[in-house]
Amino acid sequence: MKRRLLTALLLSSALVLPCAQAQAQTVAELQRQINELKALIKAQSEAQGRGGRGPLRQANARNTDAGTFPAAGRPKESAIGQPAAPGPVPHRFAIDEPETWYDALVPPAPQLLADGPNHSARPKTWFERLSLRGYTQLRGNEFLSGDDTAPSGVSRLRSVHDSGITDRNNFTFRRVRLVLQGDIHERVFLYIQPDFAVGVGDRQHFTQLRDAYADVFLDDERRTKLRFGQQKVPYGWENLQSSQNRLTLDRSDAINSGVPGERDIGITFYYTPAHVQRIWDRLAKGGQKLFGNYGALGVGIYNGQTINRVEGNNDLMTVMMATWPFELDGLGEAFKGQVVEVGGSAYRNRFRPEATFGSSTALGNTFDDERVGVHAMLYPQPFGLQGEWNWGRGPEFDPVARAILTKPLQGGYVQAMYKVDHSPVGPFMPYIRWQTYDGGWKVGTNAPRLDTDELELGVEFQPIKSVELTLAYANMKRREASSSRFGRAEGDLFRGQLQINY
Repeated sequence: MKRRLLTALLLSSALVLPCAQAQAQTVAELQRQINELKALIKAQSEAQGRGGRGPLRQANARNTDAGTFPAAGRPKESAIGQPAAPGPVPHRFAIDEPETWYDALVPPAPQLLADGPNHSARPKTWFERLSLRGYTQLRGNEFLSGDDTAPSGVSRLRSVHDSGITDRNNFTFRRVRLVLQGDIHERVFLYIQPDFAVGVGDRQHFTQLRDAYADVFLDDERRTKLRFGQQKVPYGWENLQSSQNRLTLDRSDAINSGVPGERDIGITFYYTPAHVQRIWDRLAKGGQKLFGNYGALGVGIYNGQTINRVEGNNDLMTVMMATWPFELDGLGEAFKGQVVEVGGSAYRNRFRPEATFGSSTALGNTFDDERVGVHAMLYPQPFGLQGEWNWGRGPEFDPVARAILTKPLQGGYVQAMYKVDHSPVGPFMPYIRWQTYDGGWKVGTNAPRLDTDELELGVEFQPIKSVELTLAYANMKRREASSSRFGRAEGDLFRGQLQINY
């Protein structure tokens, strides 16, 4: 207030003194004018206190420059749903309106930024809506017996899912992943996931992009969405289930051979009815290992060459999947809380496998690649069953013709498990799975044939929430994924995996 009076006094003196000389005003007259000016300023201040525009503007999320300046790490756009801050309004100055003098002559006081640490009601900026999580899997494999080595041209016991199954390896990182995710808008969800444990030849721990997509929701309830980018292809229930949640150590050959790596670049439409989401939410709250919300219905188009591979033709892979959970409470007290889920998936594709031409390898011809599959599961409460099967045709190396041909394929798995929620060692879940597959491995050089029969028994422990330990025994009969090795190898393995969730 003192600054206001001083400013007014100086200004009034500059305006009044020349007139006093011209009109020979007395000192008393000048004092009277000053008193009137003080009274006018006091009255104006009291009016502002009753609801007028105060001398200092209070900062809030709508009248500050938060989110409009790229400096100091702030984004160029404001928080979600926040309109851009209005531009400055030029101050008006009128000699006969003293209330305009102060704002015109004195710079405004600094405002509190809406994204400042002391602002209690500030909206979240886009980077605060993102979260970072991940998991690491340390795996060990030990041959108990079998064909860990073999002469040239004869299959050794190997798996397309675990490069650690060799005669030399002990411990390996199966996965080291970080997930950056969050809502960057009320209707836009972002998901990015790299893996830091990818092997290339005899070298390990390279970084590879796994997921990079955005979900755009078409309704306020988020029941319908479009997913754009590199993402999981909705074929096979087990393929969609995250490795972080899956009970068994690896996916089955029969289902995963349809989309090895589970991912491709494309666009997917997903729809989930409210009552289906309610069932899945209840199961997740009860600790069930779900496949992730990929919708009760999914339809998509993709390049068709699988994950991180350059598109090989001008054809698109088209995929469709539907899955539906049913509550069994109506069957009686014994079935209260039980849920059965059934569904199916299919795809049509034209695939170009890598082929050997003399001493070089390049993309070969294009082959038909088509499948249809079914799945069903009784969620373990406490006993559960799970199974999938698929049929189709795809590229496969023919050792007689010494060429890649389109051949029929089929296979699947059956799994049983039992869920124990409370024990002296924490929650644990024993399981047994049998799998079989006879068909090509299209992403291998020359699309070699796989001929798999495997029985796996294991148990997963979770002594604390951040730690999961899986111990398993496997009896394997496998053809090595190589067009230059023939026959089937056999063996018994002890396998262990420690997973750290963070």
